[in-house]
Amino acid sequence: MGSTAGQALSYIQGEWIAGNPAIVGPMTHALWLSSVVFDGARAFQGVAPDLDRHCARVVRSAQVMGLAPMLTAGEIEELCWDGIRRFPKEAELYIRPMFYAEEGFVAPDAESTRFVLSVYEAPLPSAAGFTAGLSSRRRPVPDMAPTEAKAACLYPNAGLALKEARERGFDNAIMLDPIGSVAEFATANLFIAKDGVVRTPVHNGTFLNGITRQRVIALLRDDGVTVEEATLSARDVLEADEVFSTGNYAKVVPVTRVEERALQPGPLAARARALYWEFAFR
Repeated sequence: MGSTAGQALSYIQGEWIAGNPAIVGPMTHALWLSSVVFDGARAFQGVAPDLDRHCARVVRSAQVMGLAPMLTAGEIEELCWDGIRRFPKEAELYIRPMFYAEEGFVAPDAESTRFVLSVYEAPLPSAAGFTAGLSSRRRPVPDMAPTEAKAACLYPNAGLALKEARERGFDNAIMLDPIGSVAEFATANLFIAKDGVVRTPVHNGTFLNGITRQRVIALLRDDGVTVEEATLSARDVLEADEVFSTGNYAKVVPVTRVEERALQPGPLAARARALYWEFAFR
């Protein structure tokens, strides 16, 4: 198959298929009991930052969920690049490898594991910023849910937090962990800045230690910025000089309002974003 300017391609059983092909039925374990893991990477202007790490994580996620991934991270990365090259170089793409179970009863049948890779056009969100409100919903601890995996079953909780936030007039939700400390946004990791110091919730197992999160921490530290991983309260976020998010989908984006407090995009969020873009095009 040659190059395409189509909106979506999926690699299924050795073939690239356009659109949104049907691949599961009502008896498929993944549809019925949510035995699905995925990862998300980005490609734009011919680069795909940390693609190798995203491919490695989807394999780890599958193993955490009791699936049996039949591809290595390196093989998945090669397929991702094959998909990326089928789009124009300037296209802004989302890259989503997935493993799921076809069979099982409650627990998935590992031998029935399937793989699918979707690559599709998804413009990068604006860097202008977003608003966020505190959510009543909590992130689970590791003995309550497969929090070590990027698993589909974790996302309905985030979706309900988003629904609640939007009904209150916010773009996103700030979620706490079970003991009341800040965990992350519903869809991204959370950072604050206060008096020139950047802080982010310490990874305690209730949320993914995001690949973009790790990258931004390292880039800021290498640039001489003090970055602390710490236990943060809602008050810390409400009183911060800056609040911003990191995540694969939007990369680094400032927050312009937390609850009723307006914020201006600040210099440390801008520096984090600039450093990430410099890294992406190295």
